Amino acid sequence: MKNNKPSTTALITAYGRAYHSINESPKIFDDFLAKQLITNDEYETISNILAGSINFSDSDKATFCKDKDSALKAVIQNQIAPISLSRSRYTEDMLKLSIKLGVKQYVILGAGFDTFAFRNPNLLNYIDIFELDHPSTQNLKLERIKMAGWEIPKNLHFIPVDFSKNNFEETIKNSAFNETKLSFYSWLGVTYYLSKGEILNTLKGISNISPNGSSLAFDYADSDIFQPKKTTKRVQTMVHAAIQNGEPMKSCYSCSELVLDLERTGFQLYEHLTPLEINNRYFKERNDDYRAFENINFALAVKK
Repeated sequence: MKNNKPSTTALITAYGRAYHSINESPKIFDDFLAKQLITNDEYETISNILAGSINFSDSDKATFCKDKDSALKAVIQNQIAPISLSRSRYTEDMLKLSIKLGVKQYVILGAGFDTFAFRNPNLLNYIDIFELDHPSTQNLKLERIKMAGWEIPKNLHFIPVDFSKNNFEETIKNSAFNETKLSFYSWLGVTYYLSKGEILNTLKGISNISPNGSSLAFDYADSDIFQPKKTTKRVQTMVHAAIQNGEPMKSCYSCSELVLDLERTGFQLYEHLTPLEINNRYFKERNDDYRAFENINFALAVKK
């Protein structure tokens, strides 16, 4: 978070989801409400910035992009949207399955401009939803919800928290959250930006307030992401862009290290998707440039 301002990453992620919903098919993940949380001026400004970044994002493709639209499409499909679209699809698929198995609470850690509660009104009869994020980002989102004219459901709860400073466990305990109910946690696009100590503390906090059988879906960077010789150019571009945005990536894991940290906090790794597996599940046989991001993995852990 830069100078306590709303997260630039959260806004750009929402833009990527909006662009995909409006312009592309078949849908990897259809966030058909994302655009309503972005002003027209912001949307146009971000479009221009991203299109203009083609030489930085993918200099090879820049040669073939002769106009703004083609440059923007290349940046979106290669850099901006692949991770967020596929991880959101994975998480919500797992969540819907978990609701059938008895989950009563959905906790979104680092919610950004997530629109799940508004896209799935039929599920609000079954679960309470808790959105946790930095106060600056959450306040902006609440302003945008008001701007869009949306009515906030009674079982959607907003909890401001700075994960790098505040005690997550104590913060959520002071809300309407019920520690005895089976819960599902979404932790997307967050682990990269926390230290391993902060990640471990968050896992402990989740474990402490969750009954056995609760689940946690998250994405993480593997142990090669900060080694240029073991990554791709677009991964290096992503790491560098995070630094420029004032939100540098801090953490990466090998799968064995991740398993150990999960086990010491009371979780078992239930499912693990490598980039190849993510590609086969969500990007296979597409006729565009979408493909899974190298060095980025998805995980589903279950409280033991």
